[in-house]
This record gives sequence, C-alpha cells and structure tokens, in this order.
Amino acid sequence: MKTIAILGSTGSIGQQTLDVIRQFPGRFKVLGLAAGNNTKLLESQIDEFKPKLVHSPHKLRKSSSRQSTMEEIASHPDIDLVVIATSGKVALVPTLAAIRAGKKIGLSNKEILVMAGHILTTEAKKNNAQLLPIDSEHSAVWQCLRNERNAVSKIILTASGGPFYTLSAEALARVTPAQALNHPTWKMGQKVTIDSATLMNKGLEVIEAHWLFSIPFDKIDVIIHPKSIVHSLVEFVDGSIKAQLSHPDMHLPIQYALSYPKRLPDTQYQKLDLTKVSQLTFEPVPYKKFPCLSLAIETGKKEGTYPAVLCAADEVAVELFLSGRIRFTDIAPVIEKTIAAHTNIDNPNLDQIMAADTWARETTMNDHKIRM
Repeated sequence: MKTIAILGSTGSIGQQTLDVIRQFPGRFKVLGLAAGNNTKLLESQIDEFKPKLVHSPHKLRKSSSRQSTMEEIASHPDIDLVVIATSGKVALVPTLAAIRAGKKIGLSNKEILVMAGHILTTEAKKNNAQLLPIDSEHSAVWQCLRNERNAVSKIILTASGGPFYTLSAEALARVTPAQALNHPTWKMGQKVTIDSATLMNKGLEVIEAHWLFSIPFDKIDVIIHPKSIVHSLVEFVDGSIKAQLSHPDMHLPIQYALSYPKRLPDTQYQKLDLTKVSQLTFEPVPYKKFPCLSLAIETGKKEGTYPAVLCAADEVAVELFLSGRIRFTDIAPVIEKTIAAHTNIDNPNLDQIMAADTWARETTMNDHKIRM
C-alpha cells in the first residue's frame, strides 16, 4: 500500500489523481489533501478518502482529519509520495519541504521548476528525493529514457498547436477568451489552456525538461503534432527514435507516476487502436505567429531570476486577457516588456526568486493600468 498526499486535490490534476486511486483501492491510500477555495469539493473528498491530514485556507466542517500546513503534509513521515497538483508559486515551498524529506514527488507544476529549477534539482540530489513528471510530455520522455539516459542525442516535445494553429496573424488578434479556452484535444484549467493556445505552455515545458532530465537547451526540440497521440520522442546517438503514444488522457501519466517503477493494468481508460488512427502528422513550429514559445525558451537560457519574471508576467497577462483588458496577441508583448525592464540576479536564492516574482506581477499590472 503506497500512501499519497495531493496538494491541489480539487484542481484538474488533483481530481484525476483521485480517479486513479479509486481504480486501485488496494494499492494506494490518501493520507493528505490540500486545496484552495473549492471548500465544498474538498469536504466531499475528505468524506470519501478520510485523510489523516488536510489543508485549506477556509474553515472546514469538523472531521477526524487534522488541519496542517502544506509543508507539514508534504514532509510527513507516513507519506510515500506527494503529488504537486497546484499551479503557480504556491507549490514552491511545500515542494522543497517534500524534497528535503527525501520524498518521491509526482510533479505537474511547471512554474516551480521554471522559477527555481537549480534549487529544486540540487536539493533533490542532496536529499535523494525523486522528481517524477506528471505532464504528459515529460512523462513520455521519462518512459523513453529508462535505462538509456547516457545515449541521448536530443528530446523532442510535441505540441498540439492549440486551437489557433491554422489561424492567420490577423485572425489571432480577434480571438476571444471563450475561443481560447476551447482546446481541441485536452481538458485543462484556464491558465494552462490559455498558455497552450499561445504555446507559452510548451516554452515552459522546454525549461522544465532542461531541469528534469539535465538536457542542454540546444538538445530540446519542439514540433507540432495536432492529434496529441505521440506525447514526446527521444532520439538516441545511433539515430534511433523512441516515442510514447496514447490517447490524450492525463490519467495515464498520473497512474505511471503513482505506480512507478511498476506498471498497473488499466481497464477503465480507452486504449489506443493504431488501425483507427488514420495518420500521424508532424510539422515545424511557426515561431513568428506564436512568439511566446521562443520568448520562454530564450528567457530560460538566461537563467537567474528571469524565468521567475517570465512566469509571473505570464500569469498576469493571461488574467488581463481573460478579463478582456488586452487582446490575445498582446500577451507576448506584455510579458516581453516586463522581462526587458528586469535586472537579473544570477544563481538566486529562494527569497530573491520570490522578490522577482512579486516585482514582475506589480510591474506588469502597473504598466497596464498606466496604459489604460
């Protein structure tokens, strides 16, 4: 029986993690749940799974679960694996607590590796903690790399292209929030869905892959694969290429992270029938039409506090777009302006990263207020 804690249990990844646990009641037990504002759903999860530890910023109904901080849950000695299912910087300190406790960590949060990859990976090595990727692309790379990390030529991340891959630059300027939230293949939270539409999400994944797999940026490629069947590929030094294929369903990479190093039989989710897949197409990325991707990669290469500024400015820009205050095509220029105004700090500590995040949020929002 593997004991699990889920930080962000009411979000999309958190709920799907609980789906997997329901499917294998004899293999996993929930010992900790943490959530934000969805108190009603959290209380329902507490009733069902009866965790030992819970965290919420709001008052909960009385139960046998003990109110704890996310750091206490993440580092509790009775917990085997911590699933980081939250988005944004809120997960950074709890993830560090889990790492320093030597935990296995199922990681779906891109931002914290982008912001503080050098800190998290260094601490993971020091404390013998394992970072197990839950993103479908990184899970695919992870599976392809098993026992062959020393023979890698490059890794190739696939991108669906989002809902606007075929639109002209002029049409992109007229995109509405409702259109941007209608992703053609994946069901995700609002922030991730918009990042997928701008391809910012793929840029963050490139930075994430750099830290997760210790791969130089010049050995990470991105290609467009609209059907989202091939989730990523690895090319080896002899020219061989491995790929991981499945239907676009996050339950599978979540299940793989929970069960690792074993694979569990799955009878609940749809299997891929290659005879029904008419064709698998791959195309180059139109970088000029989607500037967020190249902006993210170039920012990641600079390291220091720049990536934290990137994440914070992107979060504010997405909020401005969703509220109708900027256009879809304004997202990249808004982020770029904030990055250009930043004075970088090399090899920053945690406090400096958090300060850069706060500065970027205030700068991005204040600049927009002035322009309004």
